Amino acid sequence: MKEAGRAARVIRVASGVVFVLSIAGLIISSIAGNNEGWVLSIGSCGAAAAVVLIVTTLVSSSRRLPPFSDAEAEVVEGRIERLVESGADEAEVRELVRLAVRLGRGL
Repeated sequence: MKEAGRAARVIRVASGVVFVLSIAGLIISSIAGNNEGWVLSIGSCGAAAAVVLIVTTLVSSSRRLPPFSDAEAEVVEGRIERLVESGADEAEVRELVRLAVRLGRGL
């Protein structure tokens, strides 16, 4: 598992280096005469690095969202309705539920 994390880190660093070199290459090619071939080639390398970075992040992500349960959602909705019927403000109760969900997800 440590090897996968290390490999992902190396890929991210390499992508960052390609980004920086792509920006430098675009600036240099612009100063040197704005050759369209050079600009397209360097820009394509930067775009490819972006795709590699996105795919690496998606594949190496170890955090998964829990599956959604309709039954649990209905239980929560029923309890919200009971609280509202007993006199609680519905907007306040729903905001409290939103905050609890965000807290549970660690956001």
